[in-house]
Amino acid sequence: MALVHFEVQRSGDYANGRAFGAVGAYRQIDGIAHFAVDPSDPKNQVIVDLPLAPRAADGRVHFQSDFSVVMPVDPDRGNQTAVVELPNRGRRRVVPMLNRVPASAPVRREADCGDGFLFTHGFTVVSLGWQWDVHRTEDMMGLQAPLAERDGVPIGGQTVVDIRPGTAASDWLLADRNHITLPAAAGAEATAVLLRRDYEDGTDTEIPAAYWRFATTSATGSSVPSRCHVQIDGGFTPGKIYHLVYQTDRAPIAGVGLLALRDTAAFLRAGRCTAAAIPSYQTLLAWGVSQTGRMLRHFLYLGLNCCEDGARAYDGMQPHVAGARRGAFNHRFAQPSNQTTPLWGHDFPFADMALCDPLTGRTAGLLDRQASIGMLPKIISTDTAAEYWRGDAALSHIDPAATTDLPEIPNTRRYLFAGTQHVAGYLGQSRHNASIKTTARYDLNVVDYRPLLRAAFMNLYAWVRSDKAPPASCHPRLDDGTAVSRDEVLRVFQSFPAFTPPDAARLPFVRAIDMGGEEAQGVAVYPAKEGVFYPALVAAVDDDGNERAGIKLPDIAVPVASHTGWNPRDPENGSSDQIVLMSGLSLMFAVDAAGQAAGNDDRRPLSARYRNRADYAAQAETVAAQLIADGYLLAADLQIVVAAALERYDAVCNGQ
Repeated sequence: MALVHFEVQRSGDYANGRAFGAVGAYRQIDGIAHFAVDPSDPKNQVIVDLPLAPRAADGRVHFQSDFSVVMPVDPDRGNQTAVVELPNRGRRRVVPMLNRVPASAPVRREADCGDGFLFTHGFTVVSLGWQWDVHRTEDMMGLQAPLAERDGVPIGGQTVVDIRPGTAASDWLLADRNHITLPAAAGAEATAVLLRRDYEDGTDTEIPAAYWRFATTSATGSSVPSRCHVQIDGGFTPGKIYHLVYQTDRAPIAGVGLLALRDTAAFLRAGRCTAAAIPSYQTLLAWGVSQTGRMLRHFLYLGLNCCEDGARAYDGMQPHVAGARRGAFNHRFAQPSNQTTPLWGHDFPFADMALCDPLTGRTAGLLDRQASIGMLPKIISTDTAAEYWRGDAALSHIDPAATTDLPEIPNTRRYLFAGTQHVAGYLGQSRHNASIKTTARYDLNVVDYRPLLRAAFMNLYAWVRSDKAPPASCHPRLDDGTAVSRDEVLRVFQSFPAFTPPDAARLPFVRAIDMGGEEAQGVAVYPAKEGVFYPALVAAVDDDGNERAGIKLPDIAVPVASHTGWNPRDPENGSSDQIVLMSGLSLMFAVDAAGQAAGNDDRRPLSARYRNRADYAAQAETVAAQLIADGYLLAADLQIVVAAALERYDAVCNGQ
C-alpha cells in the first residue's frame, strides 16, 4: 500500500463534542500521510518526471501530505462512507459548502460544522493536502513534493507565470496568488520575456527588457533584486494580462498529488490505521470544487482510479464547477493553482466520450484511459452559468463543432444550476474579490445553489450504495434551442436601461493550442501558440435575462431579479468591457411602493407577477416541490429554498 504511514499530530472532539442526530459525536484527527510509490510500476508511469525523483533505500519515491479525518466517535453509527475532499488552494471546502456554513466563517483547521448535514447523515470527511505550492500552516493543507533531478542536481528550464492585476501593482510574485514560487534561475534576465495583452485572447506585445526586472519593492520604497518577484516601471496596468516566460532552477513533481488521492483510497479501504482507530470504509466518494473539481477530471483522464493492487479507488465522484477543463496538475513546472494560462488544463479532450476534434484532428475522450483500464466510478458533475460564460462548460456535452448534443456515458450525469455564479451567492456580498484583487461592476449574484449541490451529492451516494439512478441530466441543448451563443444572450441585456454589458468579442474562449510537440511528456515551449477558437455556448435566456435551461430554483423560475453567471469589471479596475471571471450579477427588479415598475425599468413589475408576499411564497413553494418530485432537491430543504427566495423578494420590496 503506497500510503505507508499516518503520523498522528493531534486528535480531539469535533465541534466541542456536539451530537449529530443518531450518529452522535464526531472527532477530528490531523496529521501527516507518508507515501512511497514505485516509479517503475506501470500504473505510476503517467506521472510526469516521476522517474527523475530521488529514490529511498527501498527504491521507491517518498513524499508526504497533510491529512485530516473527521469521523464518528462510534464508527458503527456512521454510514461506512468516507468523502475524500481535495482542499481548494489549501482550504477545506466540502463541509462549508454541503453544510451551508455562512460565508463569513473563517477557513480553519476545524471547519465550522454549519447545519451538520454531512454528519447527521453519518459521513466521514477526509481532507487531503495535494498541492506542492501551498504554504502549509495549521489551517492550510498542502503537500511536500520531490524535485526532479538528473545526477543528483535539480533540473531547471523554461516556465511561465500568469499576471492579472486588478489594481495597480509595481511588482508581482512569481506564483499564482500568494503561493510558493518557482524562482528565477541565476542569469534568467538574459532570456526572459514579458508579454502583455489587452484581453483574454488579444495579441501579445513584448515589453522591452529595459522596463522590467526580477525585483521587488522594499519597505523603504527602493527596488531590491528578488528571484521571486518581477517589477515593471510604472507598474502593472489593471485589466491587462501579462505572461512572464523565464528560466527556473527547480521542477517539483506536481503529479504526486494525484497519486496521493489514489493511494488515500487504498488506505481507507484497508482500515489499517490502528494508531488512530480509523476503520475500513465500504464506500469512497471523491469531491472537488473548482480547481479540485478540475483535478478530479484530470485524475480520470490519466486513468488513476485503479490502485497499485488493481482495486478500485473511488466508487463515485462529484466534480463541482469544473466545466470541461483539467488543470496544471501533471506537467513539468506545474503550478496547480494556475487556471487561466492556456496549457494542459485548456487542452482537448473536453467530453467524456471519444470524439474527433475538427480543430486539431485528434480523437480522444476524457474517460478513454479509465474505461480501457476499468474501474470507472459513477460521476455527477455540477456547474454554474459562470463555467459556461468562461467559454468551456458546453464542450463537455456538445461536440467541438457545435453541431450536436452528445449522448451520455451511462455512469455520468451533468447538471447546470441555472442563473448562478461560481460561488454560492447571498445578499450583501462585496463586489470586490480579494483573491483576484478585482471589483465587479454590478451587485454579485445572490442565488444560493447549495441545496441543489447537496441533493446531487445524496443522489450520487444513493447511486453508488444502492444503484438508484439519479435524475436525468439537465443542461443547455442544441436540439431544443436552449444552447446559444453569448452574443444572443447579451442582446437581451443590451435592451436593459442604464446597463452596460461586456463586449462579446472580449469574452474568454478556449482555443486549440500548440505547446511545442512534447506535450505528451509534460514539457512545453512557452508561451503556447494559440490557434482556432472552440465554440462557446451558454444557456438561452428569457425576456428577464434568466436562463431557460438547467435546474431552476425559485429565484429563476419565479424571479424578482435577473441573475447571471457573468459580471463586467468595474471601470475603476480597467477593462470594463470584460468580465470578472467566476462572478455573476443579480439585477433586482426596480419597484415603487405599490410594486409597480419604477423609473425606466421596463421588465414586468412584481405586481404583474405576484399578488402579494403570500402569493409569491406559494409560487416559490410550488417550484421547490416540483424540484423535490423530480429528484433535484431534498425534501428536507424545501423550506430553506423558499425562505431564501422570500429573503430576495423582501429585499426588492424594501429597496435593498
